[in-house]
Amino acid sequence: MSKKSNPTLIDDDAPEWSQEDFKTAKRLSEMPADFQQAIRRARGPQKSPRKVQTAVRYDADIVEAFKADGPGWQTRMNEALRDWLRTHQRA
Repeated sequence: MSKKSNPTLIDDDAPEWSQEDFKTAKRLSEMPADFQQAIRRARGPQKSPRKVQTAVRYDADIVEAFKADGPGWQTRMNEALRDWLRTHQRA
């Protein structure tokens, strides 16, 4: 391990691992199935309407304006686009 440890992030509940800890560690796939299921965070099916992931480039000032209002900026941007569609005729 080449990274230096940050003493402020180490406590009794999460001590730094030793070489022995790494040697005896097991992969999740080696653990019992019920344990694997208990700790996996499955999101489940997405509620409709389904979102579509896309890559779009916006001007920096537009993104900054939405982000300035805090968390939820992507949802607000989506609502603004939806509002624009309601008020403008489609070609």
